[in-house]
Amino acid sequence: MTEGPNPLGDYLRARRRLVTPEQAGVPAVGTRRVPGLRREEVAMLAGISADYYLRLEQGRDRNPSVQVLESLARVLRLDDDATAYLLRLAAARPRRRPRRPREETVPAGIAQLVATLPLPAVVEDRYFDILAANPLATALSPRLAVGANRLWDLFLDPAEQALHPDWEETTEGAVAVFRESVGTDTDDPRFVELVGGLSLASPRFSRLWARHDIKVCEGAPTRLTHPRTGDLRLNREKLDIGGTAGQMLVVLHPDPGTDSADKLALLASAARTPADAVSPGPGPSGGGARWRAPGGRR
Repeated sequence: MTEGPNPLGDYLRARRRLVTPEQAGVPAVGTRRVPGLRREEVAMLAGISADYYLRLEQGRDRNPSVQVLESLARVLRLDDDATAYLLRLAAARPRRRPRRPREETVPAGIAQLVATLPLPAVVEDRYFDILAANPLATALSPRLAVGANRLWDLFLDPAEQALHPDWEETTEGAVAVFRESVGTDTDDPRFVELVGGLSLASPRFSRLWARHDIKVCEGAPTRLTHPRTGDLRLNREKLDIGGTAGQMLVVLHPDPGTDSADKLALLASAARTPADAVSPGPGPSGGGARWRAPGGRR
């Protein structure tokens, strides 16, 4: 389900349901019809009135103070990243945004860099659409190709799922990073299309999306089981691309001298073909690689 007109209330409600009375130090008295804390318990622990907290959840008061929000974050056991997200939700104002073009351009220099890197590399936008990819990335996973969407394949493509032995942990982290990446900009047609489609097609995505977990994008180790090489342990680095609307350069690299480094070298040797998975464009004065909408997949 996509965000409604009250994202702050949706977030408070979702996080309240994930905190048990025991975690909050509240006596679990009586029968509880819903999981987590009751509204009045959150209000009491945060030092605000139950009526005021109800107005926040219902969207009838959208201007809470930073002090109130930080108190709620403490009660809801939010970490620093989730607290920052809560503050952004409260500061957001409804606005009309121009429709995002269905074609997004990767800077020519970045496209050339991706094509020549000796490591698996892709460029993705804030919705995890693949805008550029080099041959080694596609050798690592055929789904890492221009026009694909990492979230869509991770949740719905059995071959991509088999590539990730830690699939449950991977999907949990991917959804949390995706929510952080999108932030409060939930009125873009691409967001509506992607989240709506995944929510209908994947029960697991729908459950994870309803949790409202937040995770800041940062480098992390990842484990893959490749059909040709077996287990690979790689480091995933994600770097902001300046001058773009949230594009990221994603590079996977092994620790030097490891078995994974040898296996990746074998894949690289097999991936050296005349055809490139990314076109750097007509040159320094021209445009870069372009994103295209996948045909008939969503």
